[in-house]
Amino acid sequence: MAYHEAPHKDPRKMGIGRSIAVLTSGGDAQGMNAAVRATVRVGIYTGAKVYFVHEGYQGLVDGGDNIKLATWESVSMMLQLGGTVIGSARCMDFKERWGRLKAACNLVKLGITNLCVIGGDGSLTGANQFRTEWSELLLDLTKEGKITADEAKRSSHLNIVGMVGSIDNDFCGTDMTIGTDSALHRIIEVVDAITTTAQSHQRAFILEVMGRHCGYLALVTALACGADWVFIPEMPPEENWEQHLCKRLITRGSRLNVIILAEGAQDRHQKPITCDQLVSKKLGFDTRATILGHVQRGGTPSAFDRILGSRMGVEAVMALLEATPETPACVVSLSGNMAVRLPLMECVQVTKDVTKAMAEGRFEDAVNLRGKSFQHNWNTYKMLAHVNPPDVKSNINIAIINVGAPCAGMNAAVRAAVRVGIIQGHQMLAVYDGFDGLIEPITWSQVSGWTGQGGSNLVTCVLNIAKFNIHSLIIVGGFEAYLGGLELITAREKYEELCIPMVVIPATVSNNVPGSDFSIGADTALNTITTTCDRIKQSAAGTKRRVFIIETMGGYCGYLATMAGLSSGADAAYIYEEPFHIHDLELNVEHLIEKMKTSVKRGLILRNSNANDNYTTQFLYNLYSEEGKGTFDCRMNILGHMQQGGTPTPFDRNFGTKMGSKSVLWVTDKLKECYRHGRIFANTPDSACVLGMKKRSLLFQPLTSLKDDTDFEHRIPKTQWWMRLRPILKILAKYDAIEIDTSEVAAMEHIIKKTGEIKGGKMLNK
Repeated sequence: MAYHEAPHKDPRKMGIGRSIAVLTSGGDAQGMNAAVRATVRVGIYTGAKVYFVHEGYQGLVDGGDNIKLATWESVSMMLQLGGTVIGSARCMDFKERWGRLKAACNLVKLGITNLCVIGGDGSLTGANQFRTEWSELLLDLTKEGKITADEAKRSSHLNIVGMVGSIDNDFCGTDMTIGTDSALHRIIEVVDAITTTAQSHQRAFILEVMGRHCGYLALVTALACGADWVFIPEMPPEENWEQHLCKRLITRGSRLNVIILAEGAQDRHQKPITCDQLVSKKLGFDTRATILGHVQRGGTPSAFDRILGSRMGVEAVMALLEATPETPACVVSLSGNMAVRLPLMECVQVTKDVTKAMAEGRFEDAVNLRGKSFQHNWNTYKMLAHVNPPDVKSNINIAIINVGAPCAGMNAAVRAAVRVGIIQGHQMLAVYDGFDGLIEPITWSQVSGWTGQGGSNLVTCVLNIAKFNIHSLIIVGGFEAYLGGLELITAREKYEELCIPMVVIPATVSNNVPGSDFSIGADTALNTITTTCDRIKQSAAGTKRRVFIIETMGGYCGYLATMAGLSSGADAAYIYEEPFHIHDLELNVEHLIEKMKTSVKRGLILRNSNANDNYTTQFLYNLYSEEGKGTFDCRMNILGHMQQGGTPTPFDRNFGTKMGSKSVLWVTDKLKECYRHGRIFANTPDSACVLGMKKRSLLFQPLTSLKDDTDFEHRIPKTQWWMRLRPILKILAKYDAIEIDTSEVAAMEHIIKKTGEIKGGKMLNK
């Protein structure tokens, strides 16, 4: 998608004459600053005035210097900062009508009729109440003589848009809230550190994570680290869980035992389950407890949270400017990889329904009301942690092969696939060392601890199907895996042994596999790039007027360069998919020269490795150095293979785990379908698929059906969802005449229809 110089709906005029206030309320969360930054810059881009409200609702009530006009430069260098730079506070005054009256007066005096609130369900509920009372508040203020009739008329309606900032991920209607991914990063860092000492001393470790009313952090942590047990508020353990837990730990006989506990965990009688209680149970092991506390809220935001906050901020501004008096207050949410608008109070109601369901002991309803993502995580955890391998085997052999370059998260996929396969009664075979590799049986214990290991323990490979009587094949890898799958399908006409179910699991830092919006390993690489960019920018803290040119991996796919540009606040990101010419380079240089005249005297340019054969990274460095003489100097960095290394991020561990388990379950069903006359014969297109995330769900798509949407020469899909985000990158870098594409999210959706509603104590799906 190219940038449109003359869009049919010019966003630069939408906000003229409008004013927007942005505040952060309740608990802080990493990524809030990205949302504030995007709200301010996109608001200014549309022609609106944007105001900071410092100290949350308290600042709104107190007014004065707490409400300040924001500028473009005032949100610079915020992306990498945790918490919220405009402050947050628990405000009791706003809960009283007199407090809301003062807040309304402060907004009217400044002509602010659009309010963007970043916070949890309590903060958003307060915003909706404020909006509902707005007309009455104006009437009272007019009667008291605090505002004039003209001021009341100019501010006759208040638009509200919410963004959910909460590390607990406890708001229904969104897959992820701002701050959750960063909190998982902090937790997994601690878990990885603790597991080494736990193995050394053969100890059981209990880790308590945040989540007073929601077990998301605990559940995903358990999946990401392969925990033996997890306690969450939504699904208390069964009666006599103490005996079951002890038996499980003893049966496993592992040196490493990890138990994850959400702070709001309780038993079936609503009695709290605590770390001290678990230690006092004398599990039969040397047991240690660690309560992570507020360390989970701190630190640098992850790349995911920076991009999420930026996308939410852009969408929030567009929602405010497109709102009418009849539009209900909305919250900007994430569904799959799509930003969507949902009615605020519907989301709040479902969130309250979860709490009510837990209080009434309807725990299945509580899990279902959390949404599909939570359900899938819970079902995957139950299968991997609580289901024992059957005594009767299936006589099915499933081979797992890793193809191409290794990436972080591959081992999580292999581990999950192996364990789910063993649970199904299958024999799992591992293919080692290339297409001439040896296939050996692999056991449950051999994949212990693989979740947190980077790279691949099964290197590039091929197999001898007939010799080892392989009934199905799971291929984990990048574009090479996709090509290999196609070649195997083509060879089916000649070799009947290849008429078996096959599934490709995308795993590559390049994120260039057709049929999937995300690949295992891409998130880890993206965080590595983002962290490196932060450090590189910091290195120039004492040096004014410096521009850094950084080359990223990705082949011809510009995913890493584009997303890293968003997460690190780059001034430009050159990629193959969006051709650029000498005129574009000239504009970029001029843009940086103008930037150096402001208070922000640093520049960041990213280039995808194969962006252009002639405009190489060295060429760009030489060009910028020459044209910037006397204004700025340049430095060049080629990040190289460090992008493929490191420990997997929580996202890649969780994503790999779900992909691996889902692939084996699909293969098992396909084997049943294809079993005829005492043998397996699968030659239909849907018997060889790519498992990928498309927009909102994990889908199996036939390999052959994806050929038309594949650029085989450059090894990329022809249609790539993230190209829609490139205009955001340009707008946030202060380029003009960029069109914002909101075609997929313009309509407001309804969450009640998706989650069901509560009637008579049971959840009814509509």
